[in-house]
Amino acid sequence: MRILFLVYHGFSPHSGISKKIHYQVKGLRENGHEVRLCYYDFSANGHSCRYVDDLVIKDYGRGVLAGIRQRTDYYCIYDYCIREKIEMVYARCFQNANPWLIRFFMELKKAGVHSVTEIPTYPYDQEFKHFEWKMRIGLKIDQLFRDSLYKQMDAVVTFSDCERIFGQRTIRISNGVDFDSIPLHHSSVIGHQSSELHLIGVAEVHPWHAFDRVLTGLGCYKGSRKVYFHIVGGVHPDHMEKTFLPLIEKYHLQDKIIFHGQLFGDELTKVFDQCQFAIGSLGRHRSGITDIKTLKNREYATRGIPFIYSENDSDFDQKPYVLKAPADESPIDIQRIIEFVDSFNLHPIEIRNSVQHLTWKIQMQKVLDSINFF
Repeated sequence: MRILFLVYHGFSPHSGISKKIHYQVKGLRENGHEVRLCYYDFSANGHSCRYVDDLVIKDYGRGVLAGIRQRTDYYCIYDYCIREKIEMVYARCFQNANPWLIRFFMELKKAGVHSVTEIPTYPYDQEFKHFEWKMRIGLKIDQLFRDSLYKQMDAVVTFSDCERIFGQRTIRISNGVDFDSIPLHHSSVIGHQSSELHLIGVAEVHPWHAFDRVLTGLGCYKGSRKVYFHIVGGVHPDHMEKTFLPLIEKYHLQDKIIFHGQLFGDELTKVFDQCQFAIGSLGRHRSGITDIKTLKNREYATRGIPFIYSENDSDFDQKPYVLKAPADESPIDIQRIIEFVDSFNLHPIEIRNSVQHLTWKIQMQKVLDSINFF
């Protein structure tokens, strides 16, 4: 099958979202499909361009008008789909529903081209309360047009348990993993008492990660074990100043919280191998989300490290290598983590083997199997 994977932005070599998209494309190709990747980026001369793989299919030029055109002119993608006999468009939601995008998918539908859109996080409206006003205005536009947009789709792909989103049926899958890109965890102290416990949380940190609950938990912890929390990923200066630094000062955690910034490859693995336990999202309730299958839980399991989170995730809720935290604002119970780690006896490869069914190859094929092509 010929598939166009449509993304409304460009890529960064260090972005987790960018890597995920490329793994999804890889998963579709591993199932024998011919996949083209369509995205928006800037050319070497600074022009705004629409690409399919490395081919420019539309040069919008420079300046403000170029930015407007790339948000309203989708005919070049439609023309490409018809010319190249694309059978399905797999789009990734960018909270950008508008009349021009509705018309694009309407014309695809008339031409017999199937389409789905993946909504990575649902519901997402409450996340925007933390963003700048321009993005909040964009959300208002999206809210006006998204029901009409999704009427043009075959389905909405979701990592939640919702059966309908914006009036459209859903295809419910899990976030997947790429085993080739994630090394197995190595730590000599799992399952054995040690004088120190090292926790790791990997994220582009947002309020819904609620790492502040771990800091508060460390402040309330009265035991003798030395516990350290390694935070890997970007932290917005406002979040650092208003959330993390006051807690660090209040509880005198200056030597217990280590901010590594963004790490990749071997540098990231070295920090993982210092640690015995991982921290997932602890505040999805802050965004009004109760059920979600996050990518981070799957990456932790693929590495083979036990972890904690607070949302409902049916792939992991009953696993022996998982601790569930309450979905509220209570401090994380550090003593409970210590006791869990001290009694833990699963090897990393056993954890990794439990998620073999969560490869992107399997998850992406589920989408195609749920669409009536005939």
